Order: sequence, then C-alpha cells, then structure tokens
Amino acid sequence: MKPVRNLLLFFLVVIFACKKESFTNNASAILQTSLDTLHFDTVFTTTGSTSQVIKISNNNNKGIHIASVKLAGGNSSPFKINVDGTPGPQANNVDVLAKDSTYIFVTVSINPSSANLPFIVRDSIEIDYNGNKKFVQLDAFGRNAHFFRNKKITGTETWTNDLPYVLLGNFTVDTNATLTINQGCQIYMHADAPFIVNGTLQVNGQKYDSTRVIFSGDRLDEPYKDFPASYPGLIFTDASNNNVINYAIIKNAYQAIVAVNPAASTKLTLNQIIIDNAYDAGIIGVNTSINATNLLVSNSGKNIFLSGGNYNFTHCTAASYSNSFVQHKDPVLFVANYYNGIPLDINAVFRNCIFWGESNGFVTDEVVVSKQGNTNFNILFDQVLWRLKNTPTNATINGAITNQNPLFDSVNTNQRIYDFHLQANSPAIDKGVNTNVTIDLDGNPRPVRKPDLGAYEKQ
Repeated sequence: MKPVRNLLLFFLVVIFACKKESFTNNASAILQTSLDTLHFDTVFTTTGSTSQVIKISNNNNKGIHIASVKLAGGNSSPFKINVDGTPGPQANNVDVLAKDSTYIFVTVSINPSSANLPFIVRDSIEIDYNGNKKFVQLDAFGRNAHFFRNKKITGTETWTNDLPYVLLGNFTVDTNATLTINQGCQIYMHADAPFIVNGTLQVNGQKYDSTRVIFSGDRLDEPYKDFPASYPGLIFTDASNNNVINYAIIKNAYQAIVAVNPAASTKLTLNQIIIDNAYDAGIIGVNTSINATNLLVSNSGKNIFLSGGNYNFTHCTAASYSNSFVQHKDPVLFVANYYNGIPLDINAVFRNCIFWGESNGFVTDEVVVSKQGNTNFNILFDQVLWRLKNTPTNATINGAITNQNPLFDSVNTNQRIYDFHLQANSPAIDKGVNTNVTIDLDGNPRPVRKPDLGAYEKQ
C-alpha cells in the first residue's frame, strides 16, 4: 500500500503545481502604488544619478495582468525605469499575483550645468491594466540651484546671488524673522509655492538688469515661461511689518502682491518695481499701508485693487492690454472704503501717475473710486493722466489729463511687446509736480521741476 500512497501524493503535488493562477480582467480590481508622486530631492552639483523604488501592490484575490508600464517621456526622458528586471522605457506583460507585489526601480541622471534643463525635471509613469491607466508623477532637481521644499525662515537669513532659488510648497518668513534678498537674486516658485511673509522682507535690488531681483514661476521652458498664475504670489499677512522691496521684477503670478491689515508702521514700501502679467491682480491692499514710487503694474487682471488703508503712489504707471493670457476687463485702479461689506477708513494719494488701458469695450473707466457709508474717506489725484468716461466725484482732483493717449514707446500685443517708456511727443512729458523724486524706474535722473508723469522719465 505504501507505493500506492506515495504515487497518490506525487499526483496531488503535480496537480497543484500545474494549477494556473487565476487572473481577473475586471476594471474594478485596482492596483495600488506606494506613492502618487516620486520626488528626487538630491541637489546635483556635478553630473550624477540617484535611484528610488515604487511598489505596485495587488490586494485582490486574483492576479492582475499589466499590459504595460512605461515612461511618458520615452527614451528622451532623464528618468529610467526597470520593472522587476525588465529595463524600460517600457515593460510589457507584467503579472502581479493575488496578494502580491512588484517593483519599479526609477533612476534619474542629471547634468546640472546644462542650460537646457529646467529647474525641476518632470515625467510620469503610466501603468496600463484592465482598461485602467494609473499614473505616478516624477520630479527631480535639474539645474543647480538652492531648492527649498516647505521652508520656514525663523531667524535672520540673507540670500546672495550665487545660485537661483527654487521654492516648492509653502515658503514662510515667520513672525519676527527677517529675510534679506540681495541684488541679482532670482527666485522661482512652483505652482504650489506661495511666498508668505509673517515677518519682514528686505529686497535690495539695484538698477541694472543683472542686479534686479526677479520673482517668477519655475517653468522657464516654452510656452510656460509666459503663463500668468504660474505661482500664487507674495503675501504680506497681518503680522508682517517694515517690508521694503527695491528694484524688483514680479511677474507671472496669480496675485503678485497681497498685503492685508495695518502695521505699526508702513506695511510695504515699493521702489522701482515692475509687476507684470499677474492673472488676478497686480497689487491687492486690504486695510493696509503701501508706499510706492516708480511703480509699473502692467497687463494684469486687476492692476491695483485697494480697499481701506493708507496709500501713497508716486510716479506710477498702471496700464493693461488684452492678450492671449489675460483679458482687460477690470479698471487698472479700483479704490474703495469697504471690503466684503465691511466699512473701512481710507486715505490715498496718487501723484504724477498714468492710468491707461486699451479701449476694448469692457472697461469705460480705468479708475473707479467707490464709497459706501461714512467712514474716513480721503482720495487725492494730483496731476494724473487717465482714460475714463466718468470722472470720480468723491475724490479731490488737482490736475488731470483725460483720454489723451500717453503714447507709450511700443505696444504690440501679437508679439507681446510692451514698452511703457514715453515717446518724445507724449502729453505726459513735463506735466508732473515736484515730489523730490530724483530718479525714475530705470534709475535714470528725473528733474525735480516739471517731471514726466508715470514711472519713466523721457531721457
């Protein structure tokens, strides 16, 4: 009997060994990945590579047949994949047994000195199974830079222009902390990276192009480099105080500058600043205090929006023209003594300024002054050039040039050329009053007597 029993056991082993794994092609049978986005936070200073792993888990009671695992960027991607021993950029016919898993090994190779690389190198992995497509996003630091992910400054810190600064996630200057940004620094922010100032920001740019401080989005490749709303913007909160920005360019934000609620002294001082291509607004001030001199705010959803507070704008140009990114549908200056129905005191002076926009049928008045209730309300326009149909009746106006084209140097919307210097025959020339401002936005001389209106002095 023993040989018979052994023979029976042998046949049972053979039967079970030959039993096929049961697979499902049901789309509701889902594979899980260990993460949705794989970050390579290595800062490359020389050409090199680094590797990480993604786990694909099958928690179903049946196996799943993966048709393909592939890199979207194919052979041209800086990322490489290997799926359980099968090298990419694509691995086909990968089986994951029930209650089992498989692994994707991901490697990225970076040459940080390559001028063609963006600061953040991106790609994705597509996992195709049972009619489903699951994606895992990949990103890695590209060109050499200072990279900060969810950084908070808690003391005193100074940035120099040795390398660009790339911000990922929330960036915060903490209460009672001070960040000083020196001339020539370039700050590039990701779409999820608001620049939040609870403490103090000091920006020390200088007049030359190479020495101005730049705030922009981190996508510098076509066509993204000109997209508005590339990052949230600079936000000065209730606790923030004594902020000064000199010679800076703030472009392509959603809301370039937001300042809220009073400070013990001036919340924000802007000297020789360019704000351009902000999707929603160039400057939003709510019950706060801003002093601005030689300011250009151009081609933004709402160029300047002020509700309550104390403001002094001297030699400023606010101008807007519709383009393929931002439609000119709001006045370039809106001033009110309320916000969301809450009454607020307001004191504002606009001296030697230009408020202009294209006549496209959307905006009849480029300056709107709105008053509700009986709060403290003092608005002065002292020597301005503006385009409007209805002159504000609730403001003091001391000299205004109405509906005369300022004759900016060059405006070509199709070619995205916007030069807001003045032509030689501009009606804004020599129409200003003495403000003791001796330079213009370029840092060029400005006469004390009879200066030009706007941010630029005709040289």
